[in-house]
Amino acid sequence: MLTDIEIAQQAKMNKIKDVAAMLELGEDDIELYGNYMAKFSDEALDKLKNNKDGKLVLVTAINPTPAGEGKTTVTIGLGQALCRLGKKAVVALREPSLGPCFGIKGGAAGGGYAQVVPMEKLNLHFTGDFHAITSANNLLCAMLDNHLQQGNTLRIDPKRIVIKRCLDMNDRALRNITIGMGARTDGVVREDHFIITVASEVMAILCLAEDLEDLKKRLGAMIVAYNYDNEPVTAEDLNCVGAMALLLKDAIRPNLIQTLENTPAIVHGGPFANIAHGCNSVRATKTALKAADYVITEAGFGADLGAEKFLDIKCRMADLKPDCIVLVATVRALKYNGGVAKDALGSEDLEALGKGIVNLGKHIENLKKFNVPVVVTLNRFVSDTDKELEFVKDYCAKLGCTMTVSEVWAKGGEGGIPLAEDVLKTLDEKESNFKPIYEDDMPIADKITYICKEIYGAGQVVFAKPALNAIKKIEEMGFGKFPVCMAKTQYSLSDDPSLLGRPEGFTMNIREVYVSAGAGFVVALTGTIMTMPGLPKHPAAESINIDADGTITGLF
Repeated sequence: MLTDIEIAQQAKMNKIKDVAAMLELGEDDIELYGNYMAKFSDEALDKLKNNKDGKLVLVTAINPTPAGEGKTTVTIGLGQALCRLGKKAVVALREPSLGPCFGIKGGAAGGGYAQVVPMEKLNLHFTGDFHAITSANNLLCAMLDNHLQQGNTLRIDPKRIVIKRCLDMNDRALRNITIGMGARTDGVVREDHFIITVASEVMAILCLAEDLEDLKKRLGAMIVAYNYDNEPVTAEDLNCVGAMALLLKDAIRPNLIQTLENTPAIVHGGPFANIAHGCNSVRATKTALKAADYVITEAGFGADLGAEKFLDIKCRMADLKPDCIVLVATVRALKYNGGVAKDALGSEDLEALGKGIVNLGKHIENLKKFNVPVVVTLNRFVSDTDKELEFVKDYCAKLGCTMTVSEVWAKGGEGGIPLAEDVLKTLDEKESNFKPIYEDDMPIADKITYICKEIYGAGQVVFAKPALNAIKKIEEMGFGKFPVCMAKTQYSLSDDPSLLGRPEGFTMNIREVYVSAGAGFVVALTGTIMTMPGLPKHPAAESINIDADGTITGLF
């Protein structure tokens, strides 16, 4: 059996100019990054603005498990299937981070015969967007430390600096560091921190900005520190916005590649859904909606994280209205939620399936609260039995959802045709009346509590005293109407990764709250979630290599 990277390396890609032509764009409408990757030009984005919007389909999933779910694979396979049915479809995805690529998860280009290509370039440096984001963020940090060194006329309190440096790599040793050591000219000594690039506010701003002017406005609003009078100091105060925007001038434009079956794929931005808002850029989604009749996009991790943030943050800010939601699950993952060990998931076990399927049920209930039609799809494994598939189908029917088996990993677009037909039928027959689940005017603590109870199923929510103090300050500064971006483990509906299935009545612990004023949301950190991940005992990097002839191995 071929590995994902071997399948990708055998792909027959079309020249990217021919992929652009499928979207009725010419060579002058794209900026080439080799033969198979491109960025949309500003002229192309203007040209597409007058087109009618297509239908927006969001793909999400149950909570991730070691058994695998395949959300990105289904997103890509569904797009390929729609094209096989003669529809004009585009997939809109996030860019992969180097952190999980060399850490534990591997690449993020889909899998099997439902991938986007060129897979190696996408997973490694792509068009340099993440490097630009890292540079812009760290320029701001350098400007701040230089301001401290050069006299600190803004009276910044070194103990209240909130901006963190970033790096697109898992490196736990950089979570807490001391800088400015050495001679007097080497800077002011202070405690500093690193986060992974995808968790940075600059990443969120790039993904939520409508255009370059909006980007600059958002960058300027970033709160980097507080002064001795407890007043916020912004990037604009440090005269850093123009330089940051210059570093991001190319990165803000969406990227165009293709799937294994040459379906256009717009890939842009990459915030994690457990510690950030977990969606690709607004510009990518809106460009896709103008370029195609059907747009298949995804939100990271489980529906309790990525989908909730897509619906409550991204759609709220960008005035997007999803027409349908596809919820991905696997029999193996549901049995894992029912207590079956990973090495025993290949055996039929209806009892465990019945225990674990409540995780799927909770996600269905949650998504229906947004008044959007929901379709369930099961990524089929060879070990899945007919009885298990029927069990899930009957369970979904009782909750008012159709369930379709997906075989896109093994068969590409052909394996996604039943799902594509189900989605088309749902779009034709069911109306979406999308609405976020909470109002702007709710106090911040109430928004956090509402998400914890309504989406996660918590019995009570406990705020640490520093979190309550931060909320009070945030509301005093005029940011009380911002939506909330929860930072939580992806492995459970709770803040405890060991609580599988559908935990109820648990306590959700809010340890820290801060405002991302440029991004336009308030972040609430729960449990022990980290914004700079660490490497596992045996990182994926140990198995990655490149031969003398340039052949890459081990990359997922």
